[in-house]
Amino acid sequence: MGLRGLQDVAKVGHPRKADQEKVSEVIAATLTPPEGATHWSARRLAPQVGLSHSTVHRIWQAHKLQPHRTETFKFSRDPELTEKVVDIVGLYLNPPEHALVLGVDEKTQIQALQRTQPMLPLRPDQVERHTHDYKRHGTTTLFAALDLATGEVAGECFPRHRHQEFVRFLRMVDIAFPKKNLHLVLDNYATHKHAKVKAWLGRHPRFHLHFTPTGASWMNMVEIWFGILTNQAIRRGSFDSVAMLIGAIKAFLARWKERAKPFVWTKSAADILAKAVR
Repeated sequence: MGLRGLQDVAKVGHPRKADQEKVSEVIAATLTPPEGATHWSARRLAPQVGLSHSTVHRIWQAHKLQPHRTETFKFSRDPELTEKVVDIVGLYLNPPEHALVLGVDEKTQIQALQRTQPMLPLRPDQVERHTHDYKRHGTTTLFAALDLATGEVAGECFPRHRHQEFVRFLRMVDIAFPKKNLHLVLDNYATHKHAKVKAWLGRHPRFHLHFTPTGASWMNMVEIWFGILTNQAIRRGSFDSVAMLIGAIKAFLARWKERAKPFVWTKSAADILAKAVR
C-alpha cells in the first residue's frame, strides 16, 4: 500500500448537521431566554434549532455555556471602597504587632426548627433522612468574634439584635481578649455605629473599628466561620426550643476551641479591586 495506505478514507455514519452557522444560531438562542421561562434546557432548545439535544449539549460544552447554573454577585458602590479594601486586607496580611485582629459580626434570626417526626439516622446503604416540614420555636442571635491568628471564637447568644446587646458583647470581648489592642472588622450595620456604642468605645481606647465596604460583608472572615457553624451544627438539627438551639451553638463553640486553627487570607487588595471596581 505504501503512502496510499496512510491517506484518510471516508468515515461511516451521518454527516454533521451543525455547521458554523447552526452553531452560531444555537449560541444566540441560548443567550435569549425562552418566553415563559428563565433559561433553556438542551431538550427544550433542540426542536427550536432543528438539532438533537445531545448536539445542543455538545455545542454548549464546546463554548462553556451552562444555562442551568446561576451565581450571585453584588458590586459595592461604597465611595470609600478602595480605602476600606486596602485597610482590611492590610490587617489580614500584615497584622499590627502586639495586637489582635478580630472578625466581629452577628448571625441574626437563627431559627429553632423542630422536625415534625424523628429523624431516620444514617445506616449502611441509607442516607440520613428527615421530614421536610417543621415547627418553629423562636429565634436567637449569635454575636461572635473570630481571632484570625488562632481561629478561636468568642460568642454569645442574645434574644435581640440592638446596640444594647452589642455593647454587652463588646464587654465580653474586652474580658476574653485582655491587654492587647484589638482591631475589629465589622460591617456597616447601624448598631455598630450607634451613639452609645461610640461612647463605650471612647472609654476603651484599645478597641479600633474597621468597616467593610458597603455590600462586601464577605470580606469579614467571621462569615466563613458562620458558614461552618451552620453546616455542622444547625442546618440538619432539630430543636424543640430556643434553649436547645443555644445549647447546640455553645457545644459547637466549646468543641471548636479544641481544634481551632488560624484563618489565612490570600487575596491582595489589588486582586480584589480588579474584580470589584466596574
